[in-house]
Amino acid sequence: MDKVHLNDQEIQRRESLTALRDMGIDPYPSVSIDITHHSDEIKNKFTDETSADWKSVCIAGRIMSRRIMGKAAFAELQDAAGKIQIYINRDEICPGEDKELYNTVFKKLLDIGDFIAVKGYVFRTQVGEISLHVSELTILSKSLRPLPLPKTDADGHVFDAFSDPEQRYRMRYVDLIVNPHVKDIFIKRTKMVNTMRTFFNELGCLEVETPILQPLYGGAAARPFKTHHNTLDMTLYLRIANELYLKRLIVGGFDGVYEFSKDFRNEGMSRFHNPEFTQVELYVAYKDYQWLMHKTELLIEKITQELHGSHEVQVGDHSISFKAPFVKYTMYGAIEHFTGTNIGTMDEDSLREFASSLGLNIDKTMGHAKIIDEIFGAKVEPLLIQPTFITDYPVEMSPLAKKRKDNPELVERFELICNGKEVANSFSELNDPIDQRARFEEQLELGKRGDDEAMVLDEDFLRALEYGMPPTAGIGIGIDRLCMIMTQASSIQEVLFFPQMKKEHIQ
Repeated sequence: MDKVHLNDQEIQRRESLTALRDMGIDPYPSVSIDITHHSDEIKNKFTDETSADWKSVCIAGRIMSRRIMGKAAFAELQDAAGKIQIYINRDEICPGEDKELYNTVFKKLLDIGDFIAVKGYVFRTQVGEISLHVSELTILSKSLRPLPLPKTDADGHVFDAFSDPEQRYRMRYVDLIVNPHVKDIFIKRTKMVNTMRTFFNELGCLEVETPILQPLYGGAAARPFKTHHNTLDMTLYLRIANELYLKRLIVGGFDGVYEFSKDFRNEGMSRFHNPEFTQVELYVAYKDYQWLMHKTELLIEKITQELHGSHEVQVGDHSISFKAPFVKYTMYGAIEHFTGTNIGTMDEDSLREFASSLGLNIDKTMGHAKIIDEIFGAKVEPLLIQPTFITDYPVEMSPLAKKRKDNPELVERFELICNGKEVANSFSELNDPIDQRARFEEQLELGKRGDDEAMVLDEDFLRALEYGMPPTAGIGIGIDRLCMIMTQASSIQEVLFFPQMKKEHIQ
């Protein structure tokens, strides 16, 4: 990097880097540190009565603050588990005549943000703070950019916090350093996924992997990302869902399969949408959507208990209870409850007129099912704060779901809505290949009308169904959205390490 683009601090750090090398000190050594403890373990377990057990401790981390007082200094070291104070005495880390490690290296050439390893013993200072008395110090990595550390005044007011969302999402590595609470979100996310994995394994299901690059996209209604494979000279798509491949495995003889998948939808971005997202899909043979609805309640209840120690989660102004059983509405029942109108017998023209009366913009490409979806999304979904199951969807809205025996206009499907957004979608899976072909063909007609989210016809999947698929229950659960609720995050970008952003010019 040209020095003309560097600020004073960056120039000073590069000069310190050169000075270290001139002294024969490698600022980026290849070493293996035998770390014995982490900061939280020391602070949680050390007592005056057990001080004899803490005479040989090695920790490593990043310098976050420093107070130099002549021949001694205090510093704050941040490792993966938190922060701890260290105490450095010149004559103890430099027992001979050469005091350069302290006087020059530590006092002048090390900076906030540098990584070091220290060895010593744990003690309690006169003011009662648990600290590490350093006997050895090793430089591990030199930081060439200053950290944007917040400042706190005597009254506890915070200034210069690294809080701009765009900066935080672009430079998540900095966000994690200076805003330690952000790490807790991702720790909870991992714990949530592990809880789900254990739950599915206990059901006897097998975790599998299916293709991300697909010759046909399917399993959902969405616009895909398109690419080209040079060797095969064929168009491929990033998957929008993994449903059709997982059901092929049920055809092949597995009783239960699931996959935590990265899916991609070439659609708008908002605080609830990212073009790359994670969901888990589960398919269990010889079960239906009613069975899976009950299991979903138990799963979400268990996740809440594991993460929060209770069934209650505070999300914004709402206290949300995940104690089973959840509230249930039919699709038409929910619309009637919140709008006062029964749309169950309306034809497409009547639906269009009713939607317009609600102030919705309905264009000519929208068919019967799409209009119902627009009404539900605008007038019902945002009002469903507590976890709520919506069942009995119109058949046109669910081309992969089995029809109800008592009413072939509806399908055996539920969605789980919470905090105003869909969290999960489930079917009794359609396993009649003739009916499935007819549904796909209806989707093709919608595509001809201009619906660019209509499904495509997958001949290989139909061929698989013709070999026979047992009755099967399937569900997709949005990991990102569920994590938003479980961590009280206001946007999907908060629960993604590296959300999609506009292109940046880096200085």
